[in-house]
Amino acid sequence: MGKIRFAPSPTGYLHQGHLLSALYVFAAAKKWNLKVHLRIEDHDKRRSKKEYIQSIFEDLDYFGFQFSSHSIQSEREEFYQNAYQILLEKKLLYPCTCSRKVLKEENPISKTGEVIYLGKCRQNTNTTLPHAVRVKIPDEPIKWVDAAMGCFEENPYQTSGDFTIKDRDGFWTYQFAVSVDDIVENITHVVRGRDIFHSTPKQIALSRLLKDDFKEPLYYHHPLIIDNCGKKLSKREHSHSLRMDLTQYGSKEALIGQVLYKIGLQDHANPLSLDQGIAKIASIL
Repeated sequence: MGKIRFAPSPTGYLHQGHLLSALYVFAAAKKWNLKVHLRIEDHDKRRSKKEYIQSIFEDLDYFGFQFSSHSIQSEREEFYQNAYQILLEKKLLYPCTCSRKVLKEENPISKTGEVIYLGKCRQNTNTTLPHAVRVKIPDEPIKWVDAAMGCFEENPYQTSGDFTIKDRDGFWTYQFAVSVDDIVENITHVVRGRDIFHSTPKQIALSRLLKDDFKEPLYYHHPLIIDNCGKKLSKREHSHSLRMDLTQYGSKEALIGQVLYKIGLQDHANPLSLDQGIAKIASIL
């Protein structure tokens, strides 16, 4: 049996975007007969809080989501150290002393607003100065299939350059932690929002460096809920939490109905049970 994961970060309370993503994950599990793993992605040590971790468990339980297993990134340091050692032994890591200011001034910016690192520190070996750690990405195209949007090809070396796996404060980055977790946890299917779509070729490239026989998961990037200003729901944008929304809509069934209405899966915001919401999404996968 395959495995899929739902992976919220505890940097705030869950909002409607998380509810939508969880519904998609459980719909995929229903459609493709998968186990569902809950991963708490607390690699962002500056913003993650224990109270948010607890709230994630409480909110998901309240809505009725049942997981076969769970993990918390901060409790898995040994796996990241092992992966780091693999890359180190392959001579694929180097210290990057470039500041944020230097990165923006000396490198082009991609269409998505990301720095395309040109490799200024690629031959650097000096670790005495403050530095991040970058991984040498091969200059080759990555091909993958998104079950929602079709076939894609991108060369992450050209669209982002070598990216960091550890930041200047010594914390593991999102790209690194997620890639390691997906390998270690044997994730076979990745269902997540389209805001993460451009991370896919980078994670595939890194995973291939970490595991010689790596086989990429089946990817499905679902549509996002957009607010009245045209932005996706985000903790950084102080989007309403599910707890706040429940006081407005009155019940979890009403909130599930609202979420599916907002992405066009219902003509009207009719209340839906969890099973009904999952079945409705499963029918379009």
